[in-house]
Parts: sequence; C-alpha cells; structure tokens
Amino acid sequence: MTAEQTVKQAAAYFDSGKFQQTLARRIAIRSESQRDDRDAELQRYLQEEIGPAMQALGFELTPIANPQAPRRPFLLATKIEDASLPTLLCYGHGDVVFGDDANWREGLSPWELTEEGDRWYGRGSADNKGQHSVNIAALEQIFAARGGRLGFNCKFLFEMGEEISSPGLAQICRDHQQLLSADIFIASDGPRHSADRPTLFLGSRGAVNVRLSIQARDRDYHSGNWGGLLSNPGTQLANAIACLVNHQGQLQVSALRPPAISDAVRAILSDIEVVSSAEGPQIDESWGEAGLTPTERLYGWNTLEVLSFLTGNPAQPMNAIPGSATAVCQLRFVVGTDWENIAQHLRAHLDKHGMAQVEVEVLRGSPATRLDPRDPLVDWALAAMQQTSGKKTALLPNLGGSLPNDVFAHILGLPTLWVPHSYPACGQHAVDEHMLKSIAREGLQIMTRLLWDLGEKGGQLLASHHDYQQGASR
Repeated sequence: MTAEQTVKQAAAYFDSGKFQQTLARRIAIRSESQRDDRDAELQRYLQEEIGPAMQALGFELTPIANPQAPRRPFLLATKIEDASLPTLLCYGHGDVVFGDDANWREGLSPWELTEEGDRWYGRGSADNKGQHSVNIAALEQIFAARGGRLGFNCKFLFEMGEEISSPGLAQICRDHQQLLSADIFIASDGPRHSADRPTLFLGSRGAVNVRLSIQARDRDYHSGNWGGLLSNPGTQLANAIACLVNHQGQLQVSALRPPAISDAVRAILSDIEVVSSAEGPQIDESWGEAGLTPTERLYGWNTLEVLSFLTGNPAQPMNAIPGSATAVCQLRFVVGTDWENIAQHLRAHLDKHGMAQVEVEVLRGSPATRLDPRDPLVDWALAAMQQTSGKKTALLPNLGGSLPNDVFAHILGLPTLWVPHSYPACGQHAVDEHMLKSIAREGLQIMTRLLWDLGEKGGQLLASHHDYQQGASR
C-alpha cells in the first residue's frame, strides 16, 4: 500500500464507528487518579484496554512499578522489529481528573461517551484517553497496511498519575534509560492552537509554584482597639505581590524575566494569532508585557500569576486585624529562565523593597523545554501534516501550559514532537469535557501519515537531525 491509501484506510476505519466504540469503552473506566478509591479502575484500564490493544500489534508488555506512588502504575509496550531501525517513543496517560458527575449538563455523564453533533462528551475524551487512542489507532493502520509490521521499532509508555503531577515519571526515566531508549519522541496532549488548524508544538513552558506568607502574630486582634498600631499581614502581602507583578500583569523581577524573544521564534509566532472566541474568555488587550503581541506573551514570555490569597476569614469576615496572610503564586516560563533559583531571586527583590517579613517557599516546579524549531524533523512533520490535512499547520515553539516533556527531552535526550488532537474549548479538567470528532478523524489521518513516513524514511530523517545537531553545537 501507499501512504495515501493507508491514510484513506484510516479515515474509513474511523467512519466505520470502530474508533468510537473503543473510546466509549475506555471512557467508561473511572480512572480518577485524584481519588484513593479508584486503584482497581486504574489497573483495569491498563489490563483490559491498553494491554490487549498493544499485544494485538505484537508489542511486549512490561509493567513498571511506580517508586513514588505504587498505586499509580506505569506500563511500557515494546515492539522491536530490527535493531537497525529507528525507535519511536510514544506516551499517553490513562488517568483522568475528578469526574464531577453531579455538575455535568443534564443528559451527560462523565463515564458515558455521548454524541452531540461534532462533539463526543466524556471524561478523558480530550485529556488524554481520546488523544492516545488516536495514536494507537494510527499504529493499527500501519500494522495492517504493512502486513504485521510497522517499519520501525516502537515503545509506548502509559502512566496513570499525570493528573497528580506525574509522581515517579522522572525517576523511572532515570532508572530505566536503556529500557526507554529511543531516537525520537512523538505524542499527543494539550490543545491545538484552534479547532480548525492542525498544530505541532515542540515543548512546553515550565511552571513553578511558590508560597508567600507573613506570620505576624499567633492570633487576630480587634481592628478598633488595635488598628493603626499593629501591622496588617494582608495589606503587607498585597503590597509584596504588587512589587513582584504590577497592576498590568507585568513581571517586575528582572532576574526572572526571560531572554529576548529570538528572531526565529518571533518569525514563527507571527503566523499565530491568539484571539478571543465565543466559547472562551475575552482577552484583556492591556494586560501583560508591554510591546508584545498576545501570541508572544502566551508562547514566548514569562508570567507571574496569583493562584490564591488568604488572610482573615473570607467566609465570615471579622472586625479584626489578621495575624497572618498567605498566597500561592505561579511562574510560567520559557527556556532560558533561571527558575531553579527563584527563591533567591524573590528573596532579593522583596528585601530590596523592604519586605523582609515575607517568607518564600518553593512548592514544586518543572523545567521549560523546546526543540530547536530549525531542526529538520520539524520541517518534515510540518510538511507531512499539511499534505495530509490540506491545511497550513500551526507551529508553536512551546505550549503555553506545561507537560512532563522535560523527562523525554532532558532525561532521555530525545527530540520531542507533540501533535495535539484537542482544542482550547474542549472543557478539559471541567464539566462537559468533549472531543471534536472532526479533529479526531483528521488527527488519525495525520498520525497515520507521520508513522508511515517514519517507516519509509526514518533513517534519513534521523541522520539529518543528528547532522543539524552536530552543526549547531560547533
């Protein structure tokens, strides 16, 4: 068969309803990793759905114990056809966030795939069961077209704890580097730039959460008796935050600002337009870094956001000066940011502004990643995606949000390509989560073409990648 014939075969498979049936079974499994009473369901997803599907393609299964969260397991499916062939590493997570059953719209259930027009509703339809199901289906099309072969080696890693920040993922990648070794990484998560435009992104912004707190005294005191005599931690913390990020959302800590946006990245982003939509919030044009477009602010810059702020008793305010105040802030950042020293940078900035009483505690963080957009693998993927879809593909240097891409890019040292099969208004992590059938169908065709090409000319593609990497490092 040819590439075009295999892509048509993929579309016919989707139109037959078989993909929908498979996804419906997977949605029905209540694999909520944030709940302690779903351990059996998490195991069932791997054992009853993923394992048999991968074994049918000739993959060998290797369960990997989670060293940090034993009840949130990993499963590696491996198919080695020839040691001389390129090896692809894929990834997906079968866990989902809370179902929140009671708050879904009437007629919808998080555990039943429901079709309405172009939408398939169900928890995990967009994040991430639907997306990795598309990629498994693409492997199935290649397997059938090539008579039981893929034309490349493949490893597919599944985790069941991504929605609780992927505990253990980095450690298993460090501890099992040979087992997980590969030449290229391709996976699907997150949204497209827009519903009607296929998207390729090369990494993700990093994120680090920090708690700022002031403990002035052990108890609250009457505001009439002590107002003007006792410092107010709420007022002080509000001023501390204001010296970190101003009233227009602009980061004021120079040490945490990113490098200037490069000409190459700026050129890529000039083809992307972030606009308000009827299904999402309206963009505040005057918010964020001055002199940048909304697209540059989202994909090429750093932002400091206040996630929570607590002082006194918000539910029942008392006539009292609170004894303490606390806030959790988050820095979203691009590559080149000195985020690992965020505590020292915040400490120095706060001290400079007379805020020595503010305590700084780093809660958790993950690095930013970005494959060089000039890498030949990027040109290949863009061309294949455009040829298959007939649409100009949106290229994002990195996702605006965060993914555990650093374990694949940094620990395993792989070039990473992400092809999302969702869109911004999918309801991810909210009620009425859904996948668009049109995106799933197009995504299946795109992934089938990418995987076909990998089997046809994977050696050439990787040779050009290595040549470019060596030239760039000189």
